[in-house]
Amino acid sequence: MKFIILVPDGAADEPCAQLDGKTPLEAARTAHMDDMAHNGLCGLVKTIPDGLAPGSDVGNLALLGYDPQVNFSGRAPLEAANMGVILKTDEVAFRCNLVTVIDGIMTDYSAGHIDSEEARNLIEDLQRAIDWPDVRFYAGKGYRHLMVIKSLNVQKLAAIKTIPPHDIPGQPIAGHLPSGPQSEVLLTLMEKSRKILEGHQINKVRADLKDSPANQIWLWGQGLKPNLPLFKERWNLTGAVISAVDLVNGIGRLAGLKVIFVPGANGYYDTNYKGKAEYALDALKDHDFVYVHVEATDEAGHNGDLKMKMESIERFDRDVVGTILNRYGQNDDARILVLPDHPTPVAKRTHTSAPVPFVMFGRGIKPNGAAQYGETAAAKNGLKFQSGQEMMRYFLKMT
Repeated sequence: MKFIILVPDGAADEPCAQLDGKTPLEAARTAHMDDMAHNGLCGLVKTIPDGLAPGSDVGNLALLGYDPQVNFSGRAPLEAANMGVILKTDEVAFRCNLVTVIDGIMTDYSAGHIDSEEARNLIEDLQRAIDWPDVRFYAGKGYRHLMVIKSLNVQKLAAIKTIPPHDIPGQPIAGHLPSGPQSEVLLTLMEKSRKILEGHQINKVRADLKDSPANQIWLWGQGLKPNLPLFKERWNLTGAVISAVDLVNGIGRLAGLKVIFVPGANGYYDTNYKGKAEYALDALKDHDFVYVHVEATDEAGHNGDLKMKMESIERFDRDVVGTILNRYGQNDDARILVLPDHPTPVAKRTHTSAPVPFVMFGRGIKPNGAAQYGETAAAKNGLKFQSGQEMMRYFLKMT
C-alpha cells in the first residue's frame, strides 16, 4: 500500500464577496479534487491546537501525525535542520526575513520576493559588518534566512515575544517589534541591519529597478534544539518529503524522511507543480509514503491576491493532484489525502486557526457523499478530526 499526502499550503479560506460568498477553493476549477471528494471521504481536521499560533510549522507537524504541543520547539530550529545547522544546547535559532520597511511601515515581508543570489550576498555582507562572536547568520532561500545566537540565557531568548512579518503587512512596525526580557539584543541587531542594508549596492540597484529593497532583517520564530521522533518508528513506514521551503524539508529531515529536490521548485507562484508530482511518483518506487507540499497558495493569501490564489489552487489541482490520480486510481493499492495545513484568507493576509477541509481517496476509503472539495461541503459531511494525529491514524487505518 502506498500513502500520499498532498498539501496546498494555506489554500483554505473564508467566503469572499467577490466570489458570491464562495471561498477560493470552492470557486476555483478543481475537477480532480472534486472527483476525489465525490468518490472519497471529506471532512474537517483541526491542525492548530488551542494555545499555539497558526503557522506552517505547527500545521505541517500536525499533518505528519505529530502532536505540536509536545514536539514543537519553534519554527527556526526546523528550518535550521534542513540547512545543515545543528543547534547546540546553548544556542537559539531565529528566522531571519529580509523585509522592506519604509517610514516605519512593513511594506513587504519578502523584500519583493528577492532572489536567493542577491539575498545571499546581503546576508554574507551583514555577517561581516556585524561580526558579533556569538551571532551567526546563515543564508537560506529567497527572503527566508536564519540567525543563531549563542547565550547563557537561551530560555529567556526563546521566550521573547516575536511576530511574523507577514502578519503585519502595511502596518507600523513600532507596535510589533520583539519584546520582553533580552529583546534588546534583537532590537539592536535589527537596527544595525537597517543601517547596513539601506545603502547597500544591491538595494540601490533594486530601487532603480523599482523593486522593493531588502533594507532590514526581521527576527522571529525562534526556538531551541528540536527533538522529533522518527516517522518510521511511529508509523512503520518509509517515506519522503517534497517541498521548496526549508521549514517543511527540515521537519522531514528530523523525522527521518528522505528530502527530495525538484528542479524548478521555488516556493512561489511559478514553482514546478508537475515536477513535484512526478518526483513523488518516482519516490514511491522505493518508499511507502510521500508528502508533497506546495507553498504558492499560501503566498497568494499573504499577498491578498485572490486571482493568484485561485490560479495557484487550479494549477495544484491540475498538475499535482491530476498527475497523481493519473497513476493511482480508486482500485489501486494506494490512498491519497489532500488538505492544507491551515487557512490563509486573502482578506486577512495571515494565517488563522480554523479547521481545514480534507479529502481522502483510494483503497478502502468509503465515500460519504460530498459533491465537491471545499470548506462548506467538508463541514456538511460531519466528519471531524480533532488533531492531525487522529487523522493520520485513520488515514493509515491504524485505529
